[in-house]
Amino acid sequence: MTHDSLADTVRRAILGTLLVLTAAPSAAQAPPEPVQVDAKKKPADAWTAYPTRAIEQVAGFEQSSVDPPRTRFGGAPGQKLEATGFFHPHRIGDRWWLIDPEGFRFLNVGVVSVAPGKSPNSQAAFTRAFGTPATWAADITGLLRARGFNGTGAWSDTSTLAGSPTRVPYTLMWNFMSAYGKQRGGTSQQPGHTGYPNDCIFVFDPEFEAFADQYARQLAATRDDPWLIGHFSDNELPFRADALDRYLALPAEEAGRKAADRFIAARRPGNAALTDTDRQEFLRMLVDRYFTVTTAAIRKYDPNHLCLGSRFHGGVLNLLPLFEAAGRHLDVVSVNYYNAWTPDLARMRGWERSAAKPILVTEWYTKAMDSGMPNTTGAGWIVKTQRDRGLFYQNFALALLESKVCVGWHWFKYMDNDPDDLSTDPSNRDSNKGIVSFRYEHYTPLLDLMQALNVRVYSLAAHFDR
Repeated sequence: MTHDSLADTVRRAILGTLLVLTAAPSAAQAPPEPVQVDAKKKPADAWTAYPTRAIEQVAGFEQSSVDPPRTRFGGAPGQKLEATGFFHPHRIGDRWWLIDPEGFRFLNVGVVSVAPGKSPNSQAAFTRAFGTPATWAADITGLLRARGFNGTGAWSDTSTLAGSPTRVPYTLMWNFMSAYGKQRGGTSQQPGHTGYPNDCIFVFDPEFEAFADQYARQLAATRDDPWLIGHFSDNELPFRADALDRYLALPAEEAGRKAADRFIAARRPGNAALTDTDRQEFLRMLVDRYFTVTTAAIRKYDPNHLCLGSRFHGGVLNLLPLFEAAGRHLDVVSVNYYNAWTPDLARMRGWERSAAKPILVTEWYTKAMDSGMPNTTGAGWIVKTQRDRGLFYQNFALALLESKVCVGWHWFKYMDNDPDDLSTDPSNRDSNKGIVSFRYEHYTPLLDLMQALNVRVYSLAAHFDR
């Protein structure tokens, strides 16, 4: 080869390299398109294919990235902020975090209702698999840690889990309004939550404030526990856009009716027609009253842990005045997010802007037909396989991370419903919601895909932040 031909060869090689670097990515280099997962909302619905983003479809994310070993509480090692000894929210740039008791950044990846099953079938399986509550607690906390979870959600057996050698952070569910309602009378059981007359909670009753103070005394038992993240005050209260109309329709002797009458008299003399502005202002007043009472009671007996609210759900999620009022009292706003295959980032950011507080997604799930269960109850999507459930988990969680306003999520739930147990809430009768069956059998394809995302939570957050 001559000198000139060698130089030409080098020039051609350099030019070829530059062309490769500057050209648009080839189909082989570009992230694959989202997978399609067949799903439906109700058993009688037709299957519909939904675009579903798995980790492999996150553009530019290094698939080999795995979070470094976690802190004691399950947080991200490295950057350390103020350590208060308890969890607290903190915004860094445009992302919200929880900060763990030792000062490390923390995203709460949890599971709801981590507790032994109560049905005869589940109790028999519990005895065969574990024998004692202590053995079960060690097993389940080990499973959660191994699969990348770092917490338990509402309705978990926190007293038994506290004895495990591998603890995880936890939350506590309280029932300020529903417990008062049951004592007062007039409530009913609705699917997933307590029902109230005309969907009007008893927040204007003169006796409610004293009840809340007495009820909150039990919170003092865990006020010094650093593993406790915070308190839910109630579950899925019926805050309605037309709450003013509903309270005005109550019997004249009801405290709620009297409060609505006073509100109207101050704003609408002469029986003028109600406006949407009236309704929004009454809703703000209603929500403000509820959280004024419950947050004051919680902080009186436990000033150390987070106030997480009453787990908003359904049509409530469209009511930004509700988020504005709640944000004045809460540390984190909790949301049960159903009926979305992929979370709406603009919607979530609207919640955060209105409340000026971060969001914790406290219920979401899907259920699979390969479990053998009919899946007729509950609000979650229906899919075909456990692998599809895992793909849904990745798709949903990736959007929550991308939003930057979400400080964690709680999958609903630990254990499947037992179809033979008719003593449960009507929404929990015959569906595949768990990471284990009601006989404690693991859904491995689901757990594998959950783990693949969970062990990359902090790496993915860093990727989205870039």
